[in-house]
Amino acid sequence: MSDAQDAPQLYLMTPAGAQASALGPQLAAVMDAFPVACLRIRAGAEEDELGRLADLAREIAHARDVAVVIDDHVVLAQRHGLDGVHLTDGAKAVRYARKELGADAIVGAFCGSSRHDGMTAGEAGADYVSFGPVGASALYRGDPVDLDVFQWWSETIEVPVVAEGAITRALLEQLSPVSDFIAIGPEIWSAEDPVAALIALWG
Repeated sequence: MSDAQDAPQLYLMTPAGAQASALGPQLAAVMDAFPVACLRIRAGAEEDELGRLADLAREIAHARDVAVVIDDHVVLAQRHGLDGVHLTDGAKAVRYARKELGADAIVGAFCGSSRHDGMTAGEAGADYVSFGPVGASALYRGDPVDLDVFQWWSETIEVPVVAEGAITRALLEQLSPVSDFIAIGPEIWSAEDPVAALIALWG
């Protein structure tokens, strides 16, 4: 990854359905390997397990001055002292999340490939908008996003933009000039050594 001042920052996602007890050491190791701008807890586990994961992630991330958001769960964000939420359904709940969590919370919105949803989310008060997947991925609905969306967004909209979904080294190089953050998660957690996988992708 370039050391240029305008290079995108790393936005780290936990594995979907992760168990807190298994994830802790790996998460700490990954976050010590590279500076992380934000940690996102992905949903997929039962609420009790998500609560344990939230406490673990907050402890690890806040010790490294990294903000933590959680997929969709406004109540869990409040209950476990997280920094905000990542809304997976576009702009629909942005105003609600902002009202519940307050002006200082982080509210992000995943908008698939829709520029319109992205602009609506930004107008509703989202702190960032994410588009994806940028590569072919069975984990997302819909076809990959046209990378021109990121070029257009970076030239037109002031709200920070996150690129996510099936990131490769080649895509990373294409997206770096036009993205504020690159979200990495499934790309490394399926590897035997997530730190080595991140170094190969990001380093």
